[in-house]
Amino acid sequence: MREASTELLVELDPASNVTDLLLEQQANPAHALYARKGPNGWTDITAQKFLQDVSALAKGLIAGGLEPGDTVAVMSATRYEWTLVDFAIWFAGGVTVPIYETSSASQIEWILHDSGALRVFAEDHGKVALVAKVLAASELLKDRLVNVVRMDHDGVAPDLASLAAAGMGVTDAELERHRSAAALNDVASLVYTSGTTGNPKGCEITHGNFALVAKNIVAFLPELLVQENARTLMFLPLAHVLARAVQVVCLSAGATLGHTGTAAQLLEDLATFRPTFLLVVPRIFEKVRAGAAQKAALAGKSGIFSTASAAAIRFSKEQDEAARGEGSGPGFLSRTAHALFDRLLYPKLRQAMGGQIRYTVSGASPLAAEDAHFFRGAGIPVLEGYGLTETTAPCTVNTPTMTRVGSVGIPIPGTTIRVAEDGEILVKGIGVFKGYHANEAANAEAFVDGFFRTGDLGRLDPEGFLTITGRKKDMLVTAGGKNVVPGPLEEKIRAHQLVGHAVVVGEGKPFVSALVSLDQEGLESWCALHKVPALSRREAAADPRVRAAIQEAVDQANALVSQAESIRSFAVLDAQFTLDSGHLTPSLKLKRAAVVRDFDAEITKLYG
Repeated sequence: MREASTELLVELDPASNVTDLLLEQQANPAHALYARKGPNGWTDITAQKFLQDVSALAKGLIAGGLEPGDTVAVMSATRYEWTLVDFAIWFAGGVTVPIYETSSASQIEWILHDSGALRVFAEDHGKVALVAKVLAASELLKDRLVNVVRMDHDGVAPDLASLAAAGMGVTDAELERHRSAAALNDVASLVYTSGTTGNPKGCEITHGNFALVAKNIVAFLPELLVQENARTLMFLPLAHVLARAVQVVCLSAGATLGHTGTAAQLLEDLATFRPTFLLVVPRIFEKVRAGAAQKAALAGKSGIFSTASAAAIRFSKEQDEAARGEGSGPGFLSRTAHALFDRLLYPKLRQAMGGQIRYTVSGASPLAAEDAHFFRGAGIPVLEGYGLTETTAPCTVNTPTMTRVGSVGIPIPGTTIRVAEDGEILVKGIGVFKGYHANEAANAEAFVDGFFRTGDLGRLDPEGFLTITGRKKDMLVTAGGKNVVPGPLEEKIRAHQLVGHAVVVGEGKPFVSALVSLDQEGLESWCALHKVPALSRREAAADPRVRAAIQEAVDQANALVSQAESIRSFAVLDAQFTLDSGHLTPSLKLKRAAVVRDFDAEITKLYG
């Protein structure tokens, strides 16, 4: 199959915009749209209270001179105030410009310059100081007066309280004029791609992109969103379009949304917030599974955990075979083993994720099929999806009734997926952005026959399920002319407890090799499990026992490909790939070019 589509389920008035979703929630003004964490636990924020606070801040922006269409930047970690400010900007008729809180001075300068933002919401004193330093030193911004407002509650003006106070003289009629100025086709947000090379490009995400995706996802996934007491916890950066899209989906559904600042706080907050569904990146699944295995090992129950894991995976695989028409579902032995461990072990795993999880959605990067089977078999169904900044995040997703593990699902309503002759995935639909801001050359290259060119490679099965097979620009061509897609090899190696990241190399070389970085927590757990004295990363990189374990992971990866595509050698690095090292984007994608550049000496040694 070359093309698959899903019909639009919900249409909207072309004159409406994303703010209408909040007005709709006023039909139940006492309903908790958000929950905010404080010293005494979680406090509900009702639909009425949220609208009042949004309106007050929007009036403050209007009093300060904001006109419909003006851009306003937001630089903050994920927190309730991010969401509050986002909707206030929209109510004032503005365009939100997210900036990752981890951004460098040069990235901040470029985004402020390119977007034309004259106002910045900054999380705290540190972020305010960083923005001020950028403004003072920048040649690009030297003639621009930029107003910076703090988002924390230290009482230092200008802050959210002083902004709201400044807008008290703005009438409701003036607020409504600003709020209703934008239509579905107007830009709601300039979201800058994190980029692995060059300056980020600003993606023009429209009100229609956000609102139509939200309305249709709610209708498409009612099992997650249209349930009593539906609630979720957001920890992904709201500067990323995936988190922004999900928060608009939650608003449309009336699902209660909480915020947690970092992945490190996530497990603790899950226990108190108790979400019913959760957006998770693959690394979280890997961490939870590895942590459960470590606890079992330290308790002397490795054998039981291994058997329970195998039972969960087998049960899920047999479910998947039945869904594909290739089997009759779990047999008697599978059902018996699954029922036993569903009393003894799986509930503990579910409790680690809050105890009320009905479904999880995995996005942002590929999820290992084995992890998906493990969690589904343990009673935590995983729905993997796919999308990009340019598609307002989701353009395909598995659903509770239509799931194929290993795929990223079927097109969301109002979306068509096409696979070009060379295997590139093309997308047309409600989430596809308007274009790159002030970049006609990039726009000309990005579209073909009305479809957005994703740069990803994939295939469609007869039922319209999409499977991602790699990325066009990441494909390697060896000296022998063999095309090698690194993704599946890297994912398989990364699944090992010891591995933080794996980077397959070999462009123009006689064979394929890999660079492997170690996961610090995984290394500590592995050493404890195998009764090996604690090793530093430098010591571990040269330790024959560690190398033997990595070789096993490489062998498993090689089983997926032909001999010509297999990894012949690898180097274990004593470095980690992080945001600070410059090897990961803010959305935690690997900067392959940066890794290859910075570890050229290690690559050269691999080829002797």
